[in-house]
Amino acid sequence: MAYQVVDLECPGCGKPITTATRQCPQCFREIVISTFNSVSGMSPLDLNKQASAYRKAMASNPDDQTLNMSIAFCYLKLKLYDKAIPCFEKAIEDNFDNSETYFYLAIALLQGKKAFLAPRTVIDRVEEYIQAAIMIEPKAIYHYFWAYVRYDHHYRKSYNMTPNYMQLRLQAEQIGLSQTDVDELYNILGVACPEAMM
Repeated sequence: MAYQVVDLECPGCGKPITTATRQCPQCFREIVISTFNSVSGMSPLDLNKQASAYRKAMASNPDDQTLNMSIAFCYLKLKLYDKAIPCFEKAIEDNFDNSETYFYLAIALLQGKKAFLAPRTVIDRVEEYIQAAIMIEPKAIYHYFWAYVRYDHHYRKSYNMTPNYMQLRLQAEQIGLSQTDVDELYNILGVACPEAMM
């Protein structure tokens, strides 16, 4: 689907703007949210304002990938996983070559819980999306996230899987995994880093 410009109101000041405007010229609020870091410092009130503005614009533009991603990040930060998941899925339908969409969808599927607690059917979907993200763009954080899932779910339940979590962790380190990546992942997941993954 081709990129389109959508009219909406700035969630901060109400000024009429478009999705082509990355930052409101009046209140300097970020309009299009393209990463989780964009919402990490927002209060729940600000996130609700953002989500409300996107919902209003989506009433006439339900297939806009930019709006679906932006609202999905708001829902993910608010821990409204059941609302974030369909938005990420819709964003994938509209633009299937964005690796981050698959990555964040996999995170949302865990719903803020340890991988150990997720049913095997959910873990299979999580791994499917992680592998899709890696095929598009082999980032270190994707390999590390897959290693975490393999450790916390498969290894702890004594499943013998190849590649195992140690091999995936090594791949992540070889690609250039940083401590910032690790900290960011566990912050988004909402779980503590297992000692074996440190």
